[in-house]
Amino acid sequence: MNNINQLGDQANGLRKMKSEDKVKVIAVTGGKGGVGKSNVSLNLAISLAQKGKRVLVFDADLGLANLDVMLGLRVHKNLSHLLAGECELQDILVKGPHGITIVPATSGTKNMVELTPNEHAGLIRAFSELEQQFDVLIVDTAAGISDMVLSFSRAAQDVLVVVCDEPTSITDAYALIKVLNREYGLFRFKVVANMVRSLREGQELFAKLSKVTDRFLDVAIELVAIIPFDENVRKSVRKQKTIVEAFPKSPAAIAFKTLATRASTWPVPDTAGGHLEFFIEQLILPEA
Repeated sequence: MNNINQLGDQANGLRKMKSEDKVKVIAVTGGKGGVGKSNVSLNLAISLAQKGKRVLVFDADLGLANLDVMLGLRVHKNLSHLLAGECELQDILVKGPHGITIVPATSGTKNMVELTPNEHAGLIRAFSELEQQFDVLIVDTAAGISDMVLSFSRAAQDVLVVVCDEPTSITDAYALIKVLNREYGLFRFKVVANMVRSLREGQELFAKLSKVTDRFLDVAIELVAIIPFDENVRKSVRKQKTIVEAFPKSPAAIAFKTLATRASTWPVPDTAGGHLEFFIEQLILPEA
């Protein structure tokens, strides 16, 4: 009987370890370029790190990478070296402010944009080989609805769609949600209204998107943050810092911190979703 109890305790212990090791994966996307997607990714990452989270940020705009430049980081190796077989994913990680870790891509390299779906899958699987433990992975995708964007968004647990008050932003966000819903079965999306002039403008922006998704798609979208237009964002970019670092009491910084508080409560799934996901091994619990 004691042996049986010990085995049960071991199984429970393994389950607990697996649960604690799970990584929350958030894809930050938007359909359209220029909506402030990378700014949202980095400010969310820093805000989560300030809350004690171990944060990994994947610059998934493989051909037009910019996160390292935005933070003023020196990068010696990037994803192009990994894909060329010159190193492991572990070897290209770069430490950023407040202890966040960056997976840098490359800029102006055409072949990085033309990776096959199998190569995207290989990148996703590579994250499971990392030695460090992380609490959150933020995937900053490219703009548009390319295979690359769709692969990385589908492999996340939460898809954060960034929109701003431009007609093309709404139509492109809708197109992205439509493809992910109809072709890949995703039906829950979180929305960030970015660079808006007022709370009301942010709510109206979400209402515009919600109106078309409610009419034509079977999806659930949720407004999770309204980030105000803030001149300090531009100033912080020139300093190569995030606004939550450079101007922590500014309106946009406060909004990002509120988003991070909210994101901290989003649950991590207990099981894999039946398709390729980041850190999928950690979602497969051992049986008792």
